[in-house]
Order: sequence, then C-alpha cells, then structure tokens
Amino acid sequence: MLRRGLLFWVSRVGGLLVLLCSSLSLLYLMTCNPPRSDDHPLSHVMPSMGGLNLVKAAGAAGTGGAPQSGGPPGGQSYQMLLQEREKQHQLYISQLKKEIAQLKEDLQERSQQLKGVQESLKRGTGSPLEPGPPSGGAKSQQGDLQNFLENQLSRAEVNVGSRLTNEYMVIPFQSFTQTRVYQLETGLSRHPVEKPLTRDKKGELGEVLEAALRHLNAPASRDGGRSAATSKVFSPSDFIEGITRTEKDKGTLYDLVYVGDSAHEFRRLVLFRPFGPLMEVKSERLDAGAVIINVVVALSGRSDKFKQFMLNFRDVCVRQDGRVHLTVVYFGKEQLDEVRGTLENTSREANFRNYTLLQLDEEFSRGRGLDFGARFWRGSNVLLFFCDVDIHFTANFLNTCRLNAEPGKKVFYPVLFSQYNPTLIYGGPEHIPPVEQQLVIKKDFGFWRDFGFGMTCQYRSDFIKVGGFDLNIKGWGGEDVHLYRKYLRSDLLVVRAPTRGLFHLWHEKHCADELPPDKYRMCMQSKAMNEASHGQLGKMRFKKEIDAHQRRKRRKPKKT
Repeated sequence: MLRRGLLFWVSRVGGLLVLLCSSLSLLYLMTCNPPRSDDHPLSHVMPSMGGLNLVKAAGAAGTGGAPQSGGPPGGQSYQMLLQEREKQHQLYISQLKKEIAQLKEDLQERSQQLKGVQESLKRGTGSPLEPGPPSGGAKSQQGDLQNFLENQLSRAEVNVGSRLTNEYMVIPFQSFTQTRVYQLETGLSRHPVEKPLTRDKKGELGEVLEAALRHLNAPASRDGGRSAATSKVFSPSDFIEGITRTEKDKGTLYDLVYVGDSAHEFRRLVLFRPFGPLMEVKSERLDAGAVIINVVVALSGRSDKFKQFMLNFRDVCVRQDGRVHLTVVYFGKEQLDEVRGTLENTSREANFRNYTLLQLDEEFSRGRGLDFGARFWRGSNVLLFFCDVDIHFTANFLNTCRLNAEPGKKVFYPVLFSQYNPTLIYGGPEHIPPVEQQLVIKKDFGFWRDFGFGMTCQYRSDFIKVGGFDLNIKGWGGEDVHLYRKYLRSDLLVVRAPTRGLFHLWHEKHCADELPPDKYRMCMQSKAMNEASHGQLGKMRFKKEIDAHQRRKRRKPKKT
C-alpha cells in the first residue's frame, strides 16, 4: 500500500516538472522576439517623475510628439534604453537627495513658524491685519490663507496687464542668468550688471531655479501627457535666462526659459511667490527722553567751518533738544585757540557746558580722533554720533538717531543728502541763499550719499565690542568703511536708510598729491560727484553750443 502511494506521488511530481519546463521554454521564446508595436519598448515599465504647483508651464515652440526610434532591434535596443534611463534616473536621484536635505531644514523651520503663528492667532495678538470676519479652527485658517494667496495672484500682473496712467508707474523687470543679474536699480556698486552676491538675491534665485527643475522633471501626467521615456530630463545647464520683478503689495513674479527637446523648442516656466498678509510683530512704547547723545567730532584747522557748525549745533542741540554732549578732538595747535574761543562763546551765550575739548599732538587721523573721543567718555553707556563739521542736521534727526540704535541689538547708518556746489545750482555766488534755504531734497540740488559711512549712531558698548576704528589708517577716508564692515560681520542689525534731516554741505575738495594712488582716485571720484548733477555738468560741457543756438534764435527774424 505504501509503495503504491509513493509511485503515485512521484508520477504527479514528474508531470508537474515537465509542465514547468515547457512553460519556461515558451516564455524564453516569447522574450527573444522583438516587439512589433510602435510604442517605446520600455514605456510601460518606467516610472514617472515628480513635480510642483506653478502658474504656467508651456512649450514655447516645436511639437509635442515623441521621436521615432531607429535603433537596433532586440536585446541590444533594450540595453541601450536601459543605460539611457539609468543615467537619467541617477541625475534625477542626485538632485532629489540634495533637495530632500534642504527641504528637511526648510520644513523644520517653517513648522516652527507655523506653530508660532497658530499660537499667536489663538492668543489674538498676531492676527492678520486684513479685513473680514475671524476664522474658526485651523482648517478655516488654512482656507482663509489659501484664498488670500490666490487673491494675491489674481491681483498681480501675471497673465494680463494693468492700466497705468503714465510711464512712471511701470515696474520694470530684472533679467538674470545663472551667474549674472542685469538691473536698472544699480545700488551702491553703480554696476548695470552684477553677480548675485547678496545673501537674499543669491538664495532667492537659487531657490527659484531648484523649484523650476523639480517641476520640469515632474511626472508625464503633469507635463502635457508626454511619455516618460521621451520627455527630457532637465539639468541646471539647460536654463537660458529669466526675468523677475516684485510688486511690493502682491508678490514676486519669475518668468524662466529653458532649452527644449530640439533646436527650435523652448520651455517656459512662470512662478509666482505671493506675499502673505500683514502680521503684527511688535508693539511697544519708546521713551527717548533720557537718551543722551555724545556728538564726537575730529578736527584739524578749519576753524571757520567749525564756527558754522556750532551755529547749527547751538540752535538744534542746545535750544531745541537739550540732551546732547559735544566732544571735540583737535589735532595740533594751529587754530586751536580759535576753536576753543568758539566753544567758550557758545557756552557763555547759550549757557551750555556739556562739551569736552581734547587735544592730540600728532598727525591728523579721523579714525584715531573719533576712537579717542568715544573711549574718553567716563559715564554710563552713551549713544555716540560720529559727525563732521560740514554736516548740518535737524532736531528730528537726533530722535531718528535715538530710535534706530539699541545697545547690543542694532546700529544706525543714515544715508545723508549731499549738496551740490551752490554756485552752480543758483547761477553765481551772489544768488546763493542762506544755508537753511539750501536744504532742499531734489535731484538738481544734491544726491543721496550712499557710498559714505562716516556719519553713524551706535552705543559706546557696541563700538568697543567690535574693536573700534582701525588706528593704522591715517588722514581721511577708509576708516569709516572698516568700522562699517565690522558691524556687518557682527550679530548687530545694521539699519541703513536715507535720512531727511541730515545734510552734507558742499565745500571745495582738495586731493593732495602725497595720497597713495587708490585714495587719490577715491578723492577725485568723490570730487566729481559732489560738483553738480549729470544734467548740470552737461550744460557746462556744451555751454558754447547752447549759447550759439540761443544767439541764432535771437537773430532769426520773426514771422509777420
């Protein structure tokens, strides 16, 4: 009985083995035959690629059809396709790894921000300053935010233009490549083309280009329905150029152009970064009544300019403000008596005794003088204002100085308005009005001196902490930039803004022959910029032609 059952089981197993071998042989024959379909051999097994939300993505030229394959048949064709797709996926995977690491950091940071915003909304202290009924619950808040962002997009000039009344209302674009930004607002450098070196610009454009690549390499279902095997895998080198502009109340638009699949095909991607609603960050009361400002001036000679400076100082600091100390550091002994006499006259006439006159018997150095005057102060932590005798300021500026400097937190670097040569502005020395009437902020009267860093407000503790001035710099120039860079490299916030109450009065500038070449060049550039506006210098340059034209006009007989 046992033997009969064993024979039956062996025969069953043998039959199954024969059937299995036949199936494997048939499968092998089917695999070796090349496909006869016009479809791509591996299009049904290759994965798709991921993407992002965007405003618009379209082919700018060319057709969307897949190229026909003309490669060798059979297994060799499979091998070539596999190698090509493997290369594409390796590139895509390397991009994803890099982006995942960055996204993890961003996600953690934004999660903390969102948590803070939600807590603020619950407390009622950080709600958006937008009209409308308050939302209830996190889901409602998310919906309100989404509606707000969509409204920002609909209001911005993305797909359609806005009707403008004149050419001055146009917001121009900046154009950029991977390495250059071409700009109308040239800023401090005055260069029409710049490398994106600033931290915000470099990070902004880098983020935009990375997001664009993620979208362009998205799944075929999000890319016009093209087959994953025939759609191009974009790399950073495919980027041609882009344009961007910011509408300050709506958001920033990015229009990017990439190389397409053929010589005459391009890919355009339009992204929009909407600005969120206004959020209340801080609300506080500031009492500047007890904040004393120590105005520190370094001087050598120029007693007549110092006398003019003291007229402004007496009117603003003594009579109007009353919370100012003056420290004058004088180099040498020539004209020292005149400077001392001016201080004593002011003290006697205005009952002002809050001043200190320090004298140094050494070669003049502005940085050395200001550093010595700042460290000489023996009282509590004081707000320092480094000033020059050719500066005119108002009482409002003193409060601006107090409000924009905070010990251990921020320093104030005002951009002052520099006056052009009054003789050229008013058509001759006999037509020049009093100084108070010359303080006009218009393009033919002066310019914002954004390349100057000599006038600054900071607390004495912060000045000493960053190391003060570089005492190896002699004479004028250079010392202010070194101090400015020290603050930039510290943890302090540097407040840099045009200030309507601070003026640089024009004075003739002499560039000494003994200056080194770099400082002499800086001096001559400053002298040229201080003289007159571009238009006024043009009139001077072409004065003969203008006068000749006017004479011809006068001689021309009038038509009866």
